[in-house]
Amino acid sequence: MKALIWVFIGGGSGSVLRYMIGNFQTSVLSTSRPIGTFVSNMIACLVMAAWIRFQPIGFTQDQHKLLLLTGFCGGLSTFSTFSMESIALVRSGQFQWAVLNILINLIVCFGLLLWGIRK
Repeated sequence: MKALIWVFIGGGSGSVLRYMIGNFQTSVLSTSRPIGTFVSNMIACLVMAAWIRFQPIGFTQDQHKLLLLTGFCGGLSTFSTFSMESIALVRSGQFQWAVLNILINLIVCFGLLLWGIRK
């Protein structure tokens, strides 16, 4: 039961942050480009990479993993939205933006995780 609470707290926090990033994108940046999804995915990968690289001490590792990786990163990152936005760019004829969106997301997020595993 404790595990579910850690995932719930982390997931709720990640989801709220994702919502705030999306609102910032549309209201402040006034762009329909999928910048918010990229930023959310990048932050989640950075948290995962830092976890892999530094593995914090304090809570038990199981609690950290559930709170940060499963919960927070799961609520924050959004592969389904990334996919949907990429398809929407293709459908609207913005092929170059779609390819750029896919490449930047993959290169940056994979790069962050590769940094994390290089100890």
